[in-house]
Amino acid sequence: MTVGSQVKSCFASIKSAEATLMLLAQKTQDDQTKQILTNAQHNISEIKDDLQKHVLFLSREEPQYKP
Repeated sequence: MTVGSQVKSCFASIKSAEATLMLLAQKTQDDQTKQILTNAQHNISEIKDDLQKHVLFLSREEPQYKP
């Protein structure tokens, strides 16, 4: 597996984790749990945004990594 495909796979996993945290936060009845899940989702979102920039960088700099 190339570095580019590993980064894209990681990005997909991060997006999935973000969506799961969002769904769990919406479904929970406990306010403290909701806050924890929302904070975790926000942190994951920031990581996802940074990783997306890296994926775009790889696509521009390394043609073999283009999707």
